[in-house]
Amino acid sequence: MPAKHFLSLPPRRWLLITAAVLLVFRLVLSALVPMTGDEAYFIFWGEHPAGGYYDHPPMAGWWLTALLAVSRAEWWLRLPSTLMPFFLAAMLWHCVRQSAGVGSPGTGGEEERTQRADFVALLVLLQPAGVWNVLFTTDTPLPPFALLSMLAYVAALRSPAIFSSLAWHAAAGLFLGLAFLSKYFAALLGFAYLAHVISAQRAAARTGGNGGDGGTDGGTIRRWTGFAALVAVALLAPAYNLWWNSGHCWTNLLFNFMNRNTDAGFSWTNPLLYVVSVLYLALPFLCWELWRARREVAERMKSNMTVGVAFYFAAIPLLLYALMSLQKTIGLHWLLAFTPFLALLAALTLPLSALTRVLRAAIPFAILHIVLFAAIFVFPLSTWQSLPLYKGIVFTVRTPQLLQAAMPHLERCGGGRAENCILASNSYSAAVTLAYAADRHVPVFGEGSRYARQDDAVTDYRAFAGRNFLILRRTPSPPGEYDAYFARTESAQVAIEGVPFYLVTGYSFAYEPYREHVLSRVRERYYHIPSWLPGSCPFCERYFPETPRCY
Repeated sequence: MPAKHFLSLPPRRWLLITAAVLLVFRLVLSALVPMTGDEAYFIFWGEHPAGGYYDHPPMAGWWLTALLAVSRAEWWLRLPSTLMPFFLAAMLWHCVRQSAGVGSPGTGGEEERTQRADFVALLVLLQPAGVWNVLFTTDTPLPPFALLSMLAYVAALRSPAIFSSLAWHAAAGLFLGLAFLSKYFAALLGFAYLAHVISAQRAAARTGGNGGDGGTDGGTIRRWTGFAALVAVALLAPAYNLWWNSGHCWTNLLFNFMNRNTDAGFSWTNPLLYVVSVLYLALPFLCWELWRARREVAERMKSNMTVGVAFYFAAIPLLLYALMSLQKTIGLHWLLAFTPFLALLAALTLPLSALTRVLRAAIPFAILHIVLFAAIFVFPLSTWQSLPLYKGIVFTVRTPQLLQAAMPHLERCGGGRAENCILASNSYSAAVTLAYAADRHVPVFGEGSRYARQDDAVTDYRAFAGRNFLILRRTPSPPGEYDAYFARTESAQVAIEGVPFYLVTGYSFAYEPYREHVLSRVRERYYHIPSWLPGSCPFCERYFPETPRCY
């Protein structure tokens, strides 16, 4: 087929080809990529189901608990992430297909709506995260719940009956609450809802009470009553989360608002990096076309309710992130729930010719990503040894080989039986990575870091008194670091792919010195609860019954 004709295929044909290619690529990628430290940490959650976790709300852990009941295979545990772009594409396709009056004024018949629906699905699939992101993280449940909340809200605005509208508003609040239990940044959507309600009140005055796009207005009372129903249902999730935190040391509050922000501060590189991140994830060509058509987009917002919703669901969270970037780095994964709304906005407003230009640029951009990821698996691991992250790459990719190399030390530590020796690490990421590969609990020995401290809730060091440990480290331990906690220690070293790893065998663990020198510092750094917060703290109740609240 000639290249020119190939590039002129209709959107539906491109959609079918793209979906098929990406489904195969993403399934293969999900099976080939080794389990990362972050993913292993969330799997650790799933293996110990709870009402909440140290640093995040619980939704990711709940999903993984269900997945682990079937299999521990990488591709299976990543299946929600693998299929996520297809779900988002299908939901947005339906949204555009049901939107009346899309496109330029005077157009927007059924055929054009179908074309635009195909375009939005294509754009979501071709956004970089839709091409390569198959990792399961706390962000994985957020995009579907955020999108379902928006779709329920659109249905509420289109509903002519007040009771039906209230029910849809409540459903939007329910999904928003579930999004909040996935990631706290879902709260940004609350500001988007508020901004849209205020703007809709102004638009109602211009349109004589008709919301456009088949929507209804019904007056100020109905509009704010629906919003109140949405908020009331959504607030059930934060209420539950506060209740859980009150019985678990307020760890989410301490981590997210105190411990993790100790190094926050202005850096001119953060806003620049944030802009680049948004352009990359949303597709730079799509952002450029939206900027060129900004006046037309503003006009369409006045007459089309869905356009307004899409604009505020994209603009408000991204604007608030921009303000946050003045003080801290905004991670790529924080944006995954909001960039698809830019694709929706483009599909509803841009001329078909502009959407075609975006598609013709997005396809080779996606192919480039596929080629680059394929190259990573073609070249041997030693290709990357000049990178600063090489040791971490070897640890992640060669964890089974590392465990095999450590097996004689484990057996000697356990008196001939490896399971009698407690395998541990000084790093939370290393501990959970080892735990996933070994299919056994690997506690963290030492203070660890301010991140990923869920092991504090699972491990009871009182029960380890007198036991032998093998502590596997990625860095050498300072001389005498472990002498106070064991009757005697031995050090060894193994090499994997030319990278050294360090083993410390400790015999007859002494709990009291560990409590005095390690657990007491952990209490001061990570469990120092403000006195005005009520509730209890299992960590302090377990180790420091004399001060069970950790004040």
